[in-house]
Amino acid sequence: MDTPSPLRKSQKLDNVCYDIRGPVLEHAKRLEDEGQRILKLNIGNPAPFGFEAPEEILQDVMRNLPTAQGYCDSKGLYSARKAIMQECQRKEIPGVGIEDIFIGNGVSELIVMALQALLNDGDEVLIPAPDYPLWTAAANLSGGHAVHYRCDEQADWAPDIADVRAKVTSHTRAIVIINPNNPTGAVYPPEVVRELLAIAREHDLVVFSDEIYDKILYDDAEHVSTGALADEDQLVVTMNGLSKSYRCAGFRSGWMTLSGSVAMQRSQDYIQGINMLASMRLCANVPAQHAIQTALGGYQSINDLILPGGRLLAQRDITFEKLNAIPGVSCTKAKGALYAFPRLDPKVYPIQDDQKLVLDLLLQEKILLVQGTAFNWPEPDHVRIVTLPWADQLGDALDRFARFLSRYRQ
Repeated sequence: MDTPSPLRKSQKLDNVCYDIRGPVLEHAKRLEDEGQRILKLNIGNPAPFGFEAPEEILQDVMRNLPTAQGYCDSKGLYSARKAIMQECQRKEIPGVGIEDIFIGNGVSELIVMALQALLNDGDEVLIPAPDYPLWTAAANLSGGHAVHYRCDEQADWAPDIADVRAKVTSHTRAIVIINPNNPTGAVYPPEVVRELLAIAREHDLVVFSDEIYDKILYDDAEHVSTGALADEDQLVVTMNGLSKSYRCAGFRSGWMTLSGSVAMQRSQDYIQGINMLASMRLCANVPAQHAIQTALGGYQSINDLILPGGRLLAQRDITFEKLNAIPGVSCTKAKGALYAFPRLDPKVYPIQDDQKLVLDLLLQEKILLVQGTAFNWPEPDHVRIVTLPWADQLGDALDRFARFLSRYRQ
């Protein structure tokens, strides 16, 4: 009998990558198995750092457990979608009705669903560089092709509008806007979003707006939803959820809203595709959906964390100060989100392989970061740092990072 050939993964995965949980994390798990403690600054997971979900949310989920045992509507619970609809009204996104809202097992599921429903083989999606890499992975997995437009570090990481225009081709179907931005912490002024919308309107592109960090804002930053700035003849698909602002990452409760009343009339075939995919997975996690109405209503506990005296603001500040004090390292001050994306001057640190850099840091200092190229940044001169640990813990970690860099050579 012939030896069976190796079982190989689908070729559809050849261009799919998600290095936030990639090979360096496997090394970290091995070290933990050996009993070593690793400071994980690789993923924006609030719970391990003491950011707990509001008690009111937990109580509502528990109280509704007896009635959350069966499937619900494939789009989600009516009460949850009604709360999301009212949140859209608060954010001045016009014309979002109950049937224009889809609840998913986190925004991640909805990103994959929205792109699978849209893309044919060879279609292109404009995605920022750096990006949240799930967008690139989902575009490629859907048979499409991620085309990255550059964001300008010298302009507070705003999209380079000229580069966006240059990247549009006859195959371009959509553009992704991540605002507030992961990994850079940028919050785009309304005029920048309007310029992106103008390009989308000119080329009849679907606009995907990832706004999961819309309530995590620092200093005087203000976030305006993309859907509130778009014309009615533009289809805007907005993503949001409970993971970050409400510290419910493990609930996997996110939502997607469709806006643009005129555009939606001519997008019924695409919307039918989303409906089909939503139905195929039956429904999102029902117990977690009972958190949505409570989360979106009333007092917003995230405000205590981002105002002066709040943990998140203090942690953003010490990260910015410590990084910019390291010779050859510069970092734009984040206006939102939970990350820093510092640059390592290639003249000071001639890094050829940034994944090796973060692996060496892990092995030597037991600190886990993510390399900049994992976010589809084209040069190996950045890393992403999660700013969730307590300020003193972050300060110590960044001091160790500075010592590591002072002696590091590739």
